[in-house]
Amino acid sequence: MATVSEHGLKRVITSFLSQILILDHFTTKLLSSCCKMSDLMQEGITIVEDLYKSREPVLEMKAIYFMTPTAKCVDAFIGDFKLKPKYKAAYVYFTDYCSDELFNKMKLYCGKYIRVCKELNISFLPQESQVFTCDNPGAFRSIYSPHCSQDKVKTLETLAAQIVTLCATLDENPGNTTLDNAKQLAALVDYKLTKHYDMDDNSKKKGKTQAQLLIVERGFDPVTPILHELTYQAMAYDLVPIKNDTYKYKSKDGSEKEALLNEDDQLWARLRHMHIAEVSEQIPKLVKEISANKKQPDGKITISGLSQLMKKMPHFRKQVKTVHLNLTEDCMNHFQKNVEKLCKAEQDLAVGSDVEGVKVKDPMRTLLPVLLHPHGTYDKIRAVLLYIFSLNGTTEENLNKLIQHVKIEEDREFILNWRELGVPIISSVSETSREETYSLSRWTPVIKDVMEDAVENKLETREWPHQSECPAAWNGSGAVSARQKHKASTQDERRSGSRLIIFVIGGISYSEMRSAYQVTQSVKSCEVIIGSSHIVTPMELLDDIQALSKPTTTKETFTIVKE
Repeated sequence: MATVSEHGLKRVITSFLSQILILDHFTTKLLSSCCKMSDLMQEGITIVEDLYKSREPVLEMKAIYFMTPTAKCVDAFIGDFKLKPKYKAAYVYFTDYCSDELFNKMKLYCGKYIRVCKELNISFLPQESQVFTCDNPGAFRSIYSPHCSQDKVKTLETLAAQIVTLCATLDENPGNTTLDNAKQLAALVDYKLTKHYDMDDNSKKKGKTQAQLLIVERGFDPVTPILHELTYQAMAYDLVPIKNDTYKYKSKDGSEKEALLNEDDQLWARLRHMHIAEVSEQIPKLVKEISANKKQPDGKITISGLSQLMKKMPHFRKQVKTVHLNLTEDCMNHFQKNVEKLCKAEQDLAVGSDVEGVKVKDPMRTLLPVLLHPHGTYDKIRAVLLYIFSLNGTTEENLNKLIQHVKIEEDREFILNWRELGVPIISSVSETSREETYSLSRWTPVIKDVMEDAVENKLETREWPHQSECPAAWNGSGAVSARQKHKASTQDERRSGSRLIIFVIGGISYSEMRSAYQVTQSVKSCEVIIGSSHIVTPMELLDDIQALSKPTTTKETFTIVKE
């Protein structure tokens, strides 16, 4: 079995690509996350077009259509051929299963032009080598808002279909493990997986593979996505205005520059999970190391090889170094300005004890300095939520006082709407104990503990009553805690072919994404892949929470990522 780690989720997708390439909004995002225009050119693609835009006919060329199997896309495709053909022939590739109704409609109007019509089963976005999303931020409202109960089933159906395409792409048929509120999604995934492999071209029915699918809801751990996180990637996306993974900064001459933060930037890939305290000192060392490794193995010069050689040049190294020195400085400026004061209180509330391990007996004494300091409203809301989470709920009288103190009487939904996720807001006291690392980074995401327990077959049956039998490959794996110092082996040495796939309903945080890599590094017997409907930053999640009680508004936006 080929593992994702050998090439990453992104490279698995690009292997399906083999003229003119015509994309819809989703497939534009999908390809932008996997490859650049130069990569497409090497595959013979000379022109990339938008399915929905007006295009001039090019009758001597064949067109490759890569699109989602929706009525909107199919109608746009038919429009290219029904009256007057725009291209010599069409090779149609769908991201997912195309209904008989849509297929027959295409056949009726465009049958003589279609040379290939194939379903690729890749209706998910590979954000990183071990992270995927369904590119559906709206799923949060559809599932949790009391105003969208009719949309919930349809949204879960769509998410289930997308998870199935992930499993199909990885050639996995995993067993399901769920929490109570995720049973509906798990049942849909199980049904659709069975149906997919029954309909597969291979006549032999696929049995369960060495994989486990774990489905949890966002309310399972409300603390992690709210805390100020001090590792590089999470801190940058929380504190710096980064949009579509693009960081804008000013160079020394005052001109505005842009940098794309993705795995093509090897320095970013190496630095992103480090604590901010380590990043600055590591940048010069890693730039030198990466540069030394950029050598042509056989001396042949190709277009891609020439690109790599150019990247070895001092100007490129300086540019990459400047990007991360600027971003690190931006993060540290925010930290020194107000985040440092917040972090100690947040960690004490989340962990339930101070840096010396002394139990926090009165969480209000920890919270009060934050409320009295002129922090921003969002920061105060985050602190209040951590206080409430630390007590597993508070009294209604106390909650009203806190809301008045933060001055969000008109926006109390920032706090109250967490109840829609099953998080206690009015309840009794409980505590959590976590082991320490950096004094301002002591909290460990709950999902990390779950990952470790899962690969060691230690998930409690009482808490996880619906878990299936874990893969035999995990038994006796000698898994090591991801918090312990452990010499990272090479990826090939680390893999034995089994996977743990985790899906979080309602958004994942960058801390949880990092956990997948850390556990994978520590555990030799299993690779962890994590996904969700979308990725959330703390402020984005708070805005989504607040909007749950608002009347439904339909809004759909798309962004085409340019090289």
